[in-house]
Amino acid sequence: MKKKVAIFDIDGTIFRSSLLIELVEALIARGIFPEEAWSVYERKKRDWLDRKGNYDDYMRAVVDAFVRHLKGVPYADFASVAEEVVIQNRSRLYRYTRDLVGELKDKGYFLLAISHSPKTIVEPFTKKLQFDKSYGIVYETGSTERFTGKMLDEHLIFNKGSILKRAVEKEGLTLKGSYGVGDTESDITMLEMVERPIVFNPNQKLYKYAKRMGWPVVVERKDVIYRL
Repeated sequence: MKKKVAIFDIDGTIFRSSLLIELVEALIARGIFPEEAWSVYERKKRDWLDRKGNYDDYMRAVVDAFVRHLKGVPYADFASVAEEVVIQNRSRLYRYTRDLVGELKDKGYFLLAISHSPKTIVEPFTKKLQFDKSYGIVYETGSTERFTGKMLDEHLIFNKGSILKRAVEKEGLTLKGSYGVGDTESDITMLEMVERPIVFNPNQKLYKYAKRMGWPVVVERKDVIYRL
């Protein structure tokens, strides 16, 4: 009998922050990225915290800082910092999605994670949550085991529906009774494929789409979980 699949976004859906943000700040703190990397996104972060800007602009600035300074970084140093970030943040989870992951694992679901953070940090983070497989962005390393700055398989990682289809075929899974949980419009392609889509703490674009589709919307704020 084929296993049922449950697919989860990670950043802002299970993890109460962004793995990439935490990783970039740790790389700066340890001197692997220069201090000037902070200035690339400092203003956007402040605007978002002051509710004068939006989170997407902030995240794009963090990605820009990451891409600018990744080239030449030794993979071993990068992986070491990633593991430290995972250890420090492994309990910073939303209760709703944390409990749903545990419940579905107990029911025998194949747990699949997809994130636009680097795979080097996504994989150890999701392993601690007992996910069966995870996908994150893979960056090329050259013969000297240093990052070249090039992203691999870009066409695949930014289409979560394609990743889900590939995983179902490769792992011999079924979409019957499947779950999907996401928080932004980048999750729509995977949510459309599953039988039980759940929109969790959505941004405005996904919230509006979910209401049109009749998908359940769940919001966790402080110690209260709302179902809209």
